[in-house]
Amino acid sequence: MPQTIELTLDDELDSAVRAEWEVLAAAGLPSQALHLGLTNAPHVTLGVASALDAATAGRLTAVPLPDQIRLGGLLVFRGRRSSVVSRAVIPSAALLATHAAVDAAMAGAPGRPDLTRPGRWTPHVTLARRLDDARLAQALDLLADIPRELVGEPSALRHWDSDAKAVRVLRAR
Repeated sequence: MPQTIELTLDDELDSAVRAEWEVLAAAGLPSQALHLGLTNAPHVTLGVASALDAATAGRLTAVPLPDQIRLGGLLVFRGRRSSVVSRAVIPSAALLATHAAVDAAMAGAPGRPDLTRPGRWTPHVTLARRLDDARLAQALDLLADIPRELVGEPSALRHWDSDAKAVRVLRAR
């Protein structure tokens, strides 16, 4: 099962994203608000692997946090049968450096998808998944008036262990 390394958002950005989740959920769309796990939080995924050993986790605790997170407009990832709607995360030099440090710390970890590697990674915060074309159009209409840019800070770098269904904070602001 996947192991992810994620940046969580400060209270203001977290609240703004959760409000967008709620707009979608209130319309009956498959929003991230419907994921009721205690560890569910708006985040930016920096790395994915099928397993992480203690040495890798130790290296990850040294990864610096960027000073700022800027959420941009909407981003759509189209799949064969459904789409994902996200907020784009505007890549700064500091965010790209953090991502590269996570990638280096995870070198050798098994099951790392190419789309999470430097040069292929698209930073984003997911709002809704599994949207067919009609629901995608509805979601985009509902979110048409969101602020184009929100600025805040990351609150922590965390490890989501999907096997244990647990989160471990690796570094906090």
